[in-house]
Amino acid sequence: MSGRATLSAFFFLFLLFSVPAVAGDIDVAGFVGAETQLFIEDPKHVGQKSGPVLSAIFNPEFRYKTKDHRFSFIPFYRHDSRDEARSHFDIREAYWLYIADDWEVLTGINKVFWGVTESRHLVNIINQNDLVEDLDGEDYLGQPMVNFAKQTDFGRLSLYALPGFRERSFSGMSGRFRGPLVVDTDNARYESGAKEKHIDVAARWSHYFGDWDVGLSHFYGTGREPRLVANAAGTKLEPHYDLINQTGLDVQYTDEAWLWKFEAIMREGQGKTFAAATGGFEYTFYQVMDSAADIGALVEYHYDGRNYEAPAVAFDNDIFAGLRLSLNDIQDTAVLAGFSVDPDTAESFYNLEAERRIGNDYTVELRARFFGGADVGEDGFPLADDDYIQIRFSRYF
Repeated sequence: MSGRATLSAFFFLFLLFSVPAVAGDIDVAGFVGAETQLFIEDPKHVGQKSGPVLSAIFNPEFRYKTKDHRFSFIPFYRHDSRDEARSHFDIREAYWLYIADDWEVLTGINKVFWGVTESRHLVNIINQNDLVEDLDGEDYLGQPMVNFAKQTDFGRLSLYALPGFRERSFSGMSGRFRGPLVVDTDNARYESGAKEKHIDVAARWSHYFGDWDVGLSHFYGTGREPRLVANAAGTKLEPHYDLINQTGLDVQYTDEAWLWKFEAIMREGQGKTFAAATGGFEYTFYQVMDSAADIGALVEYHYDGRNYEAPAVAFDNDIFAGLRLSLNDIQDTAVLAGFSVDPDTAESFYNLEAERRIGNDYTVELRARFFGGADVGEDGFPLADDDYIQIRFSRYF
């Protein structure tokens, strides 16, 4: 974790304990977990280790609120038995939020999510992806920020100043989910002369019109996706972070059991200006066969028009389809199964996620992921032997 993020955490704690004593509510929650990853095939690349991977996770949550103030502190730590790069500490949240009648201001470290689609989050750009946590793009590093938001009759306007850039995390020499060359995170390059101290800015307007929910956003600053460039010796990859402008649009239409979803971006600053879009639907069958269970069917299409000068992307012309099962039982049993395929190359990715609560305090989660169809030279080939099954037991408090 960067020194700036650590200082922000201490600043948050200073605020928390220096605020005048005001009656409020304190909430302590979170979980500790034990996780194992079981790989079906031996590793492909030199330096990677065989055998199961064991991890311990600690993710407490501390929150305090009064009528007008909110404080949140959520640290995260993972210790991985194999990959030193995957053992890491981060502060997901450490902020103070003041809430007035129709406006609010937040300062500190926070996570912000924009978007509506299931299989790819195109417009979501505030936080850096925590890639060593998972490949699905659902885990994010905490981002230092000042956020001002105002609610009006014409929608909600949010403005962001982002004073500390977070570099993307990558697997180390002994870890899986990497190519033949390790990413050298100690020698990151920046287009901006200010490097990680560049102050990024962003704005988003969101509103609803009957059954339509619409968001329009713009970001200027250091792009979260790095280009990976070989070093002079050709022995490692060095991440290069460009300055970009990105305009995003997300739309969701609700029609009874139907959810129609669409996201699109226009980005300049990484080679030729390009557009990308994801769109599709989710239809839910409620109380299937007179039970309490619901089944959702999901279909989405991905298009990405970037060229070789921009960071590589897996979803350039892909179709995603999946099923979401919610048993709506007291154990909160849920299953998500899906696959994506590139019609041009036949590259495919299969995903299964399931979770169930055990008693009041424990959960068990299963994830299984498989890669297929990639030939030599195609984007998915480096991960062709990384099929795995993951099991996590967590104790919530």
